[in-house]
Amino acid sequence: MSDPDAPDRRHDRLDRHPTAGPRNSLWHWPDAKHPLRVVVNYLAVWIVRVSPSLRAKNWFLRRLGAAVGPGVAFGLEATPDVFWPELLTIRADAIVGYDATLLCHEFLQAEYRTGEVVVGERAMIGAGAVVLPGVDIGADATVAANSLVTEDVPPGTTVAGVPARPVDGGLGTDEPSTDEHGQSP
Repeated sequence: MSDPDAPDRRHDRLDRHPTAGPRNSLWHWPDAKHPLRVVVNYLAVWIVRVSPSLRAKNWFLRRLGAAVGPGVAFGLEATPDVFWPELLTIRADAIVGYDATLLCHEFLQAEYRTGEVVVGERAMIGAGAVVLPGVDIGADATVAANSLVTEDVPPGTTVAGVPARPVDGGLGTDEPSTDEHGQSP
């Protein structure tokens, strides 16, 4: 969202890595990332998930290679990508809610894909939401709880659902939504 020359679709921003052989790409994970690196990442991610300290979470995320801005709040049980945490950018004062998952990879049948995930300043990701690789969530955007984010979220937009789509009026507004005649639906 921040780079006007960036491709429009998340699929266009993903790096594709073909895998050979009769088995699906997950069988090739040791070729994608060194097993010791995955173990270290997993242990650090476990600490990030269970630690109540926001400072400790942000410190561990930065040690994993994630770009984490000041004031980021990463909720309990929220999970950053274990394989490619270095592809994660969370900008200042963003909130990643309880049990949300930020994926920077996807293993498919004949290939695996990797892509950066960017969470903009003051963006909020609700509890249990899943963000797929290559997605850019704009500044001040809101992702509702339990949503599946498959496309970019423009700044200031609220999305909800599976797959996540824009919600009229946003979430948490005190004003009821009305039609063009001022009537409630």
